Amino acid sequence: MALVSADSRIAELLGELHQLIKQTQEERSRSEHNLVNIQKTHERMQTENKISPYYRTKLRGLYTTAKADAEAECNILRKALDKIAEIKSLLEERRIAAKIAGIYSEAEPPRKTMRRGVLMTLLQQSAMTLPLWIGKPGEKPPPLCGAVPAAGDYVAKPGDKVAARVKALEGDEQWILAEVVSYSHAANKYEVDDIDEEGKERHTLSRRRIIPLPQWKTNPESDPEALFQREQLVLALYPQTTCFYRALIHAPPQR
Repeated sequence: MALVSADSRIAELLGELHQLIKQTQEERSRSEHNLVNIQKTHERMQTENKISPYYRTKLRGLYTTAKADAEAECNILRKALDKIAEIKSLLEERRIAAKIAGIYSEAEPPRKTMRRGVLMTLLQQSAMTLPLWIGKPGEKPPPLCGAVPAAGDYVAKPGDKVAARVKALEGDEQWILAEVVSYSHAANKYEVDDIDEEGKERHTLSRRRIIPLPQWKTNPESDPEALFQREQLVLALYPQTTCFYRALIHAPPQR
């Protein structure tokens, strides 16, 4: 029943998202006329080579309207982003519920049959579709946005991806990519699954052995302070593996 309920809610949210996208297009079309007027007014001023009180007053009104139009469009887009985030959350909840129930769709086969190449592709897609944080003017990026760490009392949710420090077969310790199964507040420990162990390797680890991974990408243009900086020491996934190794940032992204 939970899966059916999630499907119904997702369908409802997709309908709402569609309406918001239509509203965005309508708002953009409505504001286009005002932007054209601004451009034409500037062209007339250049032709006359002067800024008269009339043009000054007219431009002030046009820019005030343009600012209000942009804010209205921005609000609609933020609502759309919220809908997308809710849809992604429900899809993740449905995936976890299906995993627990032992039900897998054709699009998402059981992890025990997943080839390494398929796993690597899925991880790349997951990284590419990580949502971009878009804050309001003056709003700082939240925890788990880019390089911003989680709050000290943060508890990762089931299904969240984390870096987990585990003991290897040789007795050495290594950082691996893992998925949270559960967290015990009484024991202060996580249960996590190794992403690359076909769902068979489960670890029980203390909080200090877990690093929650970012949930948002950072916009380098608006929030450069939330990026890892040049020469900063980080944990990075080694290419074509699910193991983290110490690395130095050569250069942060520019866009």
